[in-house]
Amino acid sequence: MAEAIFAAGCFWGIEHTFRNTEGVTDTAVGYIGGTTENPTYEEVCTGRTGHAEAVRVEFDPAKVTYEVLLAVFWQSHDPTQVNRQGPDVGTQYRTGIFYLDEAQKTAAEKSKAALNDSGQIRSEIATEITAATTFYMAEDYHQQYFEKRRGIGGFFGH
Repeated sequence: MAEAIFAAGCFWGIEHTFRNTEGVTDTAVGYIGGTTENPTYEEVCTGRTGHAEAVRVEFDPAKVTYEVLLAVFWQSHDPTQVNRQGPDVGTQYRTGIFYLDEAQKTAAEKSKAALNDSGQIRSEIATEITAATTFYMAEDYHQQYFEKRRGIGGFFGH
């Protein structure tokens, strides 16, 4: 198995998308990219921790490539938004790819450049591509949020 970490606004939606991607074996939502150790959801929501809401994706490279996961990532949110996605605003909702090795870094940079050059988007991509730091698991009630709350309206946003 291999891992990848993506931030695309509220982690509930992007986790749901990746959980339904063939070849993905597990997901977890959490916080990454900041300075506060073991942050809580309430702390991250203040915007003062530096962390982004993110999803850690475990996948089987024999069934899905990292490049396919990058395509899912780009299609799942607006990568031109700075520190926001839809109604969610703040640095914790920024768009980011947190690479785990040089191969992921190269693939992410190549994918970002190709999308920027494709003419498919109107603005420059704001997605940061940075080395992964410690990924802190979010509280249990955030894990597989949509699956736990099937039938409850209003999936997106906090």
